[in-house]
Amino acid sequence: MKQYLQYIIDLDGTMYRGKDVIPEAPLFVHWLIEKKYDYIFLTNNSSKTPDQVADDLNRFHIPCEPRQVITSSMVTAHYISTGGKGSRVYAIGEEGLMEALRKEGFIWDEKNPDYVICGIDRNFTYEKMAIACLAIRKGAQFISTNGDAVLPTERGMLPGNGSLTAAIAKASDAQPVFIGKPEATMIKYALEQIGGIKEQALMVGDNLHTDILSGIRAGIDTLFVLTGYSKVEDIDKYGIVPNYIVNHLGEWMEKMDRG
Repeated sequence: MKQYLQYIIDLDGTMYRGKDVIPEAPLFVHWLIEKKYDYIFLTNNSSKTPDQVADDLNRFHIPCEPRQVITSSMVTAHYISTGGKGSRVYAIGEEGLMEALRKEGFIWDEKNPDYVICGIDRNFTYEKMAIACLAIRKGAQFISTNGDAVLPTERGMLPGNGSLTAAIAKASDAQPVFIGKPEATMIKYALEQIGGIKEQALMVGDNLHTDILSGIRAGIDTLFVLTGYSKVEDIDKYGIVPNYIVNHLGEWMEKMDRG
């Protein structure tokens, strides 16, 4: 078996399902620490800060520091900070997105922003959408933290940021630039932060359409874990083929330890 020195790990469906930890997840992360492999967590969730995500993981007994968390909000803020279009933003979103934009020094502007950014917002309103659409029609660049149409919750599948983004896109007659998985942007940013290289890194996730596809697009190997969203039959159905498949992360540890 090929040895990987850096692990880029999805959260929901890979480390936990909703409010329940996946039993093998804490053991897997402790195994990474014991082997001295670098690891970093990658999430499309734009609502939380790295500190909040790290707190959630530690409550599940999964060791994590804020520096080991990358959110779609962080990558979005970094992306537009290097875009050269300007420093004025109007954003729809929650604390995670707003903090990421503040840290990059962006200026809030509802009338003439250079960028309109859409992240998940459980307090989304018609007025917020109206402000966004007017700004986009005036020339602001339209950015979306991620295109997830739905969110799995204990209530069932609820509207995700992709659904909010689609409403703004329809009303403004403009298509956004998507940042989160399955775009390669997230993986490339993660590799930079972890100091990794493609040949030594492995993307670990449960969703073929986001986690695995993002790894494929970024040119790194992928480990598909059958503990969350996608099923093994989806591989042939959608033509998204991971390098490895395991029922749970305990199987991966056993395979690697056997060599």
